[in-house]
Amino acid sequence: MNRTWSIACVLLAGLSLSLPAAAQPASVPEIQFESVPNPLKLPPEIDFGEIAGVAVNSKGHVFVFSRGNVNGPSYMAAAAQLLEFDATGRFVREIAKNLYAWSYAHAVKIDKQDNIWVVDKGSDTILKMSPEGRVEYVFGRKGEASHYQAPPDTAATLSGILRRAGLDAKPLLPANPRNPPPVHQDGYFNQPTDVAWDADGNAYFSDGYVNSRVAKVSARGEWLQSWGSFGTGPGQFDTPHGVAIAPNGEVYVADRGNRRIQIFDQQGTFKRQFTIDVPVPPGIKAAIGATPKAEEMMNMGSMAPGAPDALCMTPGPNPVIFTVDLYPGRIYKVSLDGKVLGVYGRSGKNPGEFGWGHAIACPSENEIWVGELLNWRVQKLVVKGTAAAAPRPSASRAPSGRTPAK
Repeated sequence: MNRTWSIACVLLAGLSLSLPAAAQPASVPEIQFESVPNPLKLPPEIDFGEIAGVAVNSKGHVFVFSRGNVNGPSYMAAAAQLLEFDATGRFVREIAKNLYAWSYAHAVKIDKQDNIWVVDKGSDTILKMSPEGRVEYVFGRKGEASHYQAPPDTAATLSGILRRAGLDAKPLLPANPRNPPPVHQDGYFNQPTDVAWDADGNAYFSDGYVNSRVAKVSARGEWLQSWGSFGTGPGQFDTPHGVAIAPNGEVYVADRGNRRIQIFDQQGTFKRQFTIDVPVPPGIKAAIGATPKAEEMMNMGSMAPGAPDALCMTPGPNPVIFTVDLYPGRIYKVSLDGKVLGVYGRSGKNPGEFGWGHAIACPSENEIWVGELLNWRVQKLVVKGTAAAAPRPSASRAPSGRTPAK
């Protein structure tokens, strides 16, 4: 039996442009997903770390951008590894091992030509790679090992370090990476998060944790424009964490810290926004840390219920959006006009539960893949009773030169 929850018409303070309550359905059904056991088979010598990105290409191959292959100290170590699996879940290859860009994995996406796009938050780079895994375009630039021009910590962090060392350094408040406000530079990023494309092949980047903007480049790789700044107003962002393009060309941005999805035209003009307002059922605990009290939830920024941590739009002329929040750890199926069509899951460690879902790939409404940070895994979710729920046949042997996964 489906469980239902009524929609709460709760709006964040200052976000007065959300869709009216009439745009939301009277109740939200539970999506009848099931989690496919062990959908990806790793070889003995490779393990997943935190799953930052997951994508599926036209052949059904699954690409996972994991915070694995760790090199360096416990703090600020490099952690990025790009892995490919075939449509049966069998391991195919590790792509671009030890690539210069690999620092701290954040997202992987596949375009219509099956090119592989990776977003590395740690190196401030976004790469376009051929289907064979060779780098074709580089956007951004990794900080040099001789880091005097670009120190590894922000002014706020360094001022605290100097004070603790006994020096007379003036406190810089608020103590966050956006103070002093970053200067946006064409072609440079500051902890980017995601990528999407329009019908003409232009790419849109969410430049997310520090710069608080969206950038656009042409299909030829030429920088065209950027828009946005830190804040809560229309066209401002607090951690833009995902981006997707609708068939009509509108740009959807997961404005995670402001707990909303904003929509723009392709020139960056604000069109509208909506929030996901589904009450939290009693008894759901946070995946990690203290479970918030009811009166705290709407003021938790990126940890608030409905704050979009990932954004995926299904292909075809009539798409829907899938998104996931960190707490209470649910998958939401949403129409392009902001109606919540279904909800699934909760925080936890078991199948069908999520520990900070960070990435979603949605080849169809009946099949989605979710990458989790805290549980170090990828879940394949299929709608019960559909063809996608049936297991694919196993291949009789591994590709040439590859050992079958155990």
